[in-house]
Amino acid sequence: MWVRTRAAVAGGVVLILVAVIGIWLVVRQAGDRLQLPLARKCTVQADGRVALDADQMANAATIAAIGAQRGMPERAVVVALATAYQESGLRNLADGDRDSVGLFQQRPSQGWGTQAQIRDPRYAANRFYAALKKVRGWEEMRVTDAAQRVQRSAFPEAYQKWADESEVLSRALLGEATSAVACTVGRTPVMRGAAAAAQLTRNLNLDWGLSGTDAADLTGLTVPAADQRDGWRYAHWLVSHAQDHGVKRVRFGDLEWTARDGTWGRVDGERGPAGQVLAEVFAEG
Repeated sequence: MWVRTRAAVAGGVVLILVAVIGIWLVVRQAGDRLQLPLARKCTVQADGRVALDADQMANAATIAAIGAQRGMPERAVVVALATAYQESGLRNLADGDRDSVGLFQQRPSQGWGTQAQIRDPRYAANRFYAALKKVRGWEEMRVTDAAQRVQRSAFPEAYQKWADESEVLSRALLGEATSAVACTVGRTPVMRGAAAAAQLTRNLNLDWGLSGTDAADLTGLTVPAADQRDGWRYAHWLVSHAQDHGVKRVRFGDLEWTARDGTWGRVDGERGPAGQVLAEVFAEG
């Protein structure tokens, strides 16, 4: 009995060793040609660090942009982001508690709009900011207290735990930090070519209320930026929406983000046009 057991164990160990050696040989021979799947993730660094996936990052960027378009102060964006963090994990949910849906888990039965309207991130963010603006003295309140006055949650203290992350996101997405949003995207973007450039232009204009954005050609667009802050607002928004809009490259000044590397780097000896953010989408094919 013991002899058979030991023989079986020894045989198992040999098989494992053979498998490990085989994998090592394949990796060694393949080298850089071995293509492993990339995680679609984003990191935000602006006096702190936050990690999100591509969907969360895109939603956060839209929430921040709508707040800026409405002329709301940065504090309002922090409150909005903390609320969406707590209510949905920054995801545009199709359901929730009772009839709650969307980023902020707003309820049609409570007058927030139809289910289809609330599932539109821009509509949902606009409704949140409009409600927050009606709260007297919200600017001096703690994040959780301001959010609770709008949401009326059964867990009124829950929003506060997202305040630090929301401050990091708001600094980056409102252009207070340089090259602060970096995303690694997949090799199969949702959109490509002219369709991607047109949709990117449309959604950038909707989120920021821009009128001078130009889809320069079939694979790119140019965004005018009045100053450094505006430039980084738009650049970070473009990177945040890279996966769902097929963005391949973003450049502002002498810094450039590429989908290939997923990071920002300096472009030696070459600067982008003054006062413009450049974006390139993946070509067709």
